[in-house]
Amino acid sequence: MAIEERVSSHYTHGALEQKILDALEASGKDCDRLQPGDLSAVDEFHLGRHAATVELVHDLRPERDTHFLDIGAGIGGPARYLAEECGCRVTGIDLTEEFVSVATSLTRRCGLSNRVSFHHASALSMPFPNAGFDGAMLMHVGMNIEDKAGLFAEVRRVLKPGARFGIYDIMRVSDAELIYPMPWAATPETSFVETPDTYRRLLANAGFKAEQEHDRSAMALSLGQEMLAKMAENEAQQLGLHLIMGPATPERFGNVMRALEAAVIAPTEMIVVAA
Repeated sequence: MAIEERVSSHYTHGALEQKILDALEASGKDCDRLQPGDLSAVDEFHLGRHAATVELVHDLRPERDTHFLDIGAGIGGPARYLAEECGCRVTGIDLTEEFVSVATSLTRRCGLSNRVSFHHASALSMPFPNAGFDGAMLMHVGMNIEDKAGLFAEVRRVLKPGARFGIYDIMRVSDAELIYPMPWAATPETSFVETPDTYRRLLANAGFKAEQEHDRSAMALSLGQEMLAKMAENEAQQLGLHLIMGPATPERFGNVMRALEAAVIAPTEMIVVAA
């Protein structure tokens, strides 16, 4: 099985939308009239959750009515936030067909289909013309992509000159071994965690100029410890990331938190500008 097929299989649930709708109904939500905030417990699949999305969008400084690309959009939380908060149009792509289907449905239920759309596509071969987007973001996606040089070259191709590209990925800051399963991969075969230096070099080679960089470890640790405490006390909400990660959620999340605490990895934000 090819790497992209294995990555897609890792994230495929089979009945994810129904699980989410059941949890929303159990919490008293009207599933036909949702607010994006109703979904924040499940649609922010990255360390730091919604707080990390807010920081990235703030640093991207998007202008109203511009067109942004969300690469590896998952079930659409950051894309919906960008559209609602900043008035942007957002196009999202994802390798997992189920994520695209669920993202499209949840966006319709939030009344944002006129501003946000999703497509099933590979980040290494995007179905868009050259220089079509005013900005782009990629959140916790690079860990599943071995060919980062190809990824950044493809992102540069679809961005207009001067466009900002925001990356928020887990990056390696130590040579210590990573213990699997992790949230993004069950085994090392589909995990490609690289150093910030590697990102900087490949981004520069692809035609990007560095603008900002932030280590978000402190924020991720604080919020992650709160989540672990709730798990330990059996107080996890019905709507949560366990719907995406499945029964292995405590082990997968525990492994990533231990690696973060030991400074083996760091969730790192980079803002670069297309030359």
